[in-house]
Amino acid sequence: MQIKHWLLAIRPKTLPAAVCPVLVGAACAASDNAFSFVMFVAALSGALLLQISVNLANDYFDFKNKIDTHERKGPVRVTQSGLIKPETVRNATIFTLLLSLILGLFLIMKGGVVILVIVIASLICAVCYSGGPYPIASNGLGEVFVFLFFGPVAVCGTYYLMAGMGSWECMAVSIPVGLLITAIIVVNNLRDIQTDAKAGKRTLPVILGYARTKTEYFILVLLSFLLPCLMFASGWYRAAILLPLLVFHLSFPLLRAISEEKGEALNLCLAGTAKMALAYCALFSCGILFS
Repeated sequence: MQIKHWLLAIRPKTLPAAVCPVLVGAACAASDNAFSFVMFVAALSGALLLQISVNLANDYFDFKNKIDTHERKGPVRVTQSGLIKPETVRNATIFTLLLSLILGLFLIMKGGVVILVIVIASLICAVCYSGGPYPIASNGLGEVFVFLFFGPVAVCGTYYLMAGMGSWECMAVSIPVGLLITAIIVVNNLRDIQTDAKAGKRTLPVILGYARTKTEYFILVLLSFLLPCLMFASGWYRAAILLPLLVFHLSFPLLRAISEEKGEALNLCLAGTAKMALAYCALFSCGILFS
């Protein structure tokens, strides 16, 4: 079994979604003189493990539920294509979830009950996103859960691990992070709208249709760039919070692609949205530190 097959299963291009909220949460903690390198590494590792678990579980359950077929327009899925046996992907999912749990126990020792709730909820949702009797992603709730867990939960959870308390400012800066990460899953689901609908998978784009989903993507991206401007205008932050605007130009070809492309052509838009989100959050983190 080749390493490249496991890389297909892990989906490296989606991993910025796990990195972004931890970066911003750590920046908030550093701005309050509460940064901890150990907690940063632990939180980042946990987020990456959970993202990998979600990807593996999605690969396995979408094959098991006959959602992934030869007609799908996205990158190769290792279970559906036969590159890796279903039981092997299932066992890899369980293994990464166990690693996440072990790391979660360490985080719980530091963060107490609040982190306990976050760890349990994250592990459950990692499986239930694609599996279980009522899969989140197949019932129009994927974007909602992605926004919550990759926005407020991950950003504020990282901050709480380091600072030992909550912060309204941290909650505010988690919103644009959640919006951009949600935009990634919107592209993914827009690309698969026809095959998902045929398989009975009712993602939000399947429910909304092409036109409204494209509008959703525009709103998510443009609002994420508008929010730093509002934070600066409100007097909460200095001009450094506007640093994400340096990558606003990256959104132009993505917005055009969403408007004009369908199916497999959206794969580049998916990768581009993830790269834009990572660049945005790196600059946003710097803006928080210098503001």
